[in-house]
Amino acid sequence: MIDLPAAALAALLALTAHSSSLASPSVSLNGHLGPQTALLVIDGQVRTVRVGQSLNGVKLLSLADGQATVEIEGRRVNLALGATPVAQGGGINTAGAGRIVMRADSGGHFVTAGSINGRPTRFMVDTGATSVTLGAAEAQALGLRFQEGQRVLANTANGTVQGYAITLERVRIGDVEVYGVPALVLPASTPTVLLGNSYLNRFKLRRENDTLTLDRAY
Repeated sequence: MIDLPAAALAALLALTAHSSSLASPSVSLNGHLGPQTALLVIDGQVRTVRVGQSLNGVKLLSLADGQATVEIEGRRVNLALGATPVAQGGGINTAGAGRIVMRADSGGHFVTAGSINGRPTRFMVDTGATSVTLGAAEAQALGLRFQEGQRVLANTANGTVQGYAITLERVRIGDVEVYGVPALVLPASTPTVLLGNSYLNRFKLRRENDTLTLDRAY
């Protein structure tokens, strides 16, 4: 063991802390809240960042059509919705694969417990649904907000209806959590939340008899 003078030890610790603070942040785009606010995952933490705002060394320059441009340590980086996190210099941060395994119920449906924004709910897999879909009453019970500016026309089995396009901050099933998931709120009540392709497309699906396995793709 090498004994260092107190002053030298303090300088070494300061240098180590300074070097750590210079590490490039890892950033990915995981959704948006309106046209000017992005949901960015910065070093594994979900952050709400407005265009022009800087946070943790990341500045959001623009946001449009599932794309965001950010500035990291003076360099511009383009982010695609749901793509692998990037860092200045091309570094990649892998969060590790996640797996969800479901078994079909007596009716052949894949139904599972989970949560939206930390609030418990039940999901049913629906590969025919474009987005995660739920009724207005269920959305309100989960604390989700929707307003006139989010109104859209949606095609359903009962024809075209007016709904609301929103973005779920986080959807969790088991130990797997997905951020920034587009969803559709319909006026009619739904017994379960339909787990549509805005969520399923982030996984590789494999069905064997009555077992459905979802392996995280990104």
